[in-house]
Amino acid sequence: MATVNWSRPIIAGVAAVAFAHAAVTAQAQTTYPVKSVRMLLGFVPGGLADFMARLVGEKLAESWGQQVIVENRPGASGKIAAELTAKAAPDGYTLLTSNNGLTTNPLLFDKYPLDPLKDFTAVSLVAISANILVVHPSVPAKSMKTLIALARSRPLTQGTAGVGSPGHLAGELLQQLTQYRFVHIPYKGTGALLNDLIGGHIDLSFPTLLAGQPFIQSGKLRALGITSAKRSTIFPDVPTISESGVPGFETVGWYGVLGPAGMPKDVVSRLSAELARIFKTPEVRKRMLDRGAEPIGSSSEEFAAYLAEDTRKWAKVIKAANIRPSQL
Repeated sequence: MATVNWSRPIIAGVAAVAFAHAAVTAQAQTTYPVKSVRMLLGFVPGGLADFMARLVGEKLAESWGQQVIVENRPGASGKIAAELTAKAAPDGYTLLTSNNGLTTNPLLFDKYPLDPLKDFTAVSLVAISANILVVHPSVPAKSMKTLIALARSRPLTQGTAGVGSPGHLAGELLQQLTQYRFVHIPYKGTGALLNDLIGGHIDLSFPTLLAGQPFIQSGKLRALGITSAKRSTIFPDVPTISESGVPGFETVGWYGVLGPAGMPKDVVSRLSAELARIFKTPEVRKRMLDRGAEPIGSSSEEFAAYLAEDTRKWAKVIKAANIRPSQL
């Protein structure tokens, strides 16, 4: 029987891959960027993620003298834009602005095609944004402690923007830490949710700071707690949920820049260093804080560690709550 020599094609294949990667690296090292950069976003215009992407694009273009084109590719909870990025050449000319969905979607949906830790290069965590726990004024609770006591005496309804949404996961984490249950009422978006909450048809929710701000200020909703580890500059008098008797509670929306797996280290370093500089400038910090977001600007290594920890955290919560959306 003839013996098949497997080593030669394997070695040839490895050599071809190494040559291709070397070519990409050599191209990247010629004073990146030498042409326009494509910034993909998996959401519609107008939201906080869109604001982040356009702010990043605007400031990088000012720094580099090269155009940064922001493309909204909404659909499937950000999966479309993420897949396009993961399949792009890892040369730094296709980037992705993403949020929590990148780490939670693979945990929520069976056979999800992307792995946030393997299919992408983490570039920089640019910002985090807290949510705020609010109740309708008819709910007889003016603090987290009284809310928890009330929830133990009768069922409370929690409205969310959908199964697996940030507000839903925040509520599940709170329930797991306090050992009491809310009745989950999922909606198809924030608009309908807030209408029913203001109308008194549901008891509580976790909107973003900006979404809740006008209704809190007008007295249509009562704020009980901030979801982040420290208080918000928008609502400095509202305590965090953690300091209000639920130690260990923390959940924030994150926004970061990523690229395809295998990006050259020098390109990643230049990108993350420039983003760190941008998000420390007074102008950008003010624009972010006015939107309820805290600017960060991390290194690639810090962002990669953050993604890994975010995945571990929500894997436990989702498994314990057995959350399974009907479809992506």
